[in-house]
Amino acid sequence: MEIPYKDLAADTLTAIIEEFITREGTEYGEQEFSLADKVEQVRRQLQRGEIFVSFDPESQTCQINAQASSKKAAQADADCWTDESA
Repeated sequence: MEIPYKDLAADTLTAIIEEFITREGTEYGEQEFSLADKVEQVRRQLQRGEIFVSFDPESQTCQINAQASSKKAAQADADCWTDESA
């Protein structure tokens, strides 16, 4: 379920973003960024609508997802409900 990032407390959103950044692993780019810089980059992506925060009630966890993955998942759900035999 998508959670509007603007509805989250600032500290909560920062914690979700930091967990996302540190889970992503090692950077291989030429330029290294501080955690604060990375948090701001993710915030800008949220503001531009490139990514979104989701909550999984089963696992009780939040994730940050790319909008493209959301569209693919929505299409897959729609395909499941399409009666192809008709």
